[in-house]
Amino acid sequence: MPRFYCPQPLIPGAIVDLPEAVAHHLHVVRQQPGDEVVLFNGGGGQARARLREIGKRRASADVVAFEDVEAELPYPVTLAQGLPEGSKMDWIIEKAVELGVAAVQPLAAARSVVKLSGERAEKRQAHWEGVIVAASEQSGRNRLALLLPLQDFGRYIAQPSDQPRILLSPRAVQSLAGWARDTKPQAVTLLIGPEGGFSAQEEDAALAQGALALSMGPRVLRTETAGLAALATLNAVWSGE
Repeated sequence: MPRFYCPQPLIPGAIVDLPEAVAHHLHVVRQQPGDEVVLFNGGGGQARARLREIGKRRASADVVAFEDVEAELPYPVTLAQGLPEGSKMDWIIEKAVELGVAAVQPLAAARSVVKLSGERAEKRQAHWEGVIVAASEQSGRNRLALLLPLQDFGRYIAQPSDQPRILLSPRAVQSLAGWARDTKPQAVTLLIGPEGGFSAQEEDAALAQGALALSMGPRVLRTETAGLAALATLNAVWSGE
């Protein structure tokens, strides 16, 4: 059954106006009044709804029933990702959401090729929000991952954290999988560098602030692979997924 994000109260018996982008999609794929869809508003749970009206830019639906369904990890994971080049960030966010990440923290690191500020940064943030919505619709998640504002790495790492920060580094001796097997599931932050990784100065600053250096094994992973592999590792060890 098609799933769509609809940021409105989804109360059984209510009639809701669907977002314009959803209305356009329904029109293009030729959904008909009476067809059923699943709606979620990001606050948890989902609703079965029956399409009422469909136009090129406007559509509405009758909310039929609310379902208390969740697909969240029991341990929130934040992905603190150094900005990669090109459109790699889109792919990283999309797949991280599919794997259950709770929050994404974009970081401007020393080796980040892409430089974002002002209006350009705001446009990218809005675009990434859209990526999160689309990935949530596809993956069955009913809560949207939090997209935090872009921060400079130095300012970010100097701030105190209420959860362990894991620095994935080829210099590390202990593996992430080994650490996870010996540690109870808990909220964590994964620090992932851009192409070329974090600089030695950035790694030293992270370690000085209490970050835990861990390895993904003997192979050097690309920036668009490392965080996703780490998420999959935690899921496998802590959730058996």
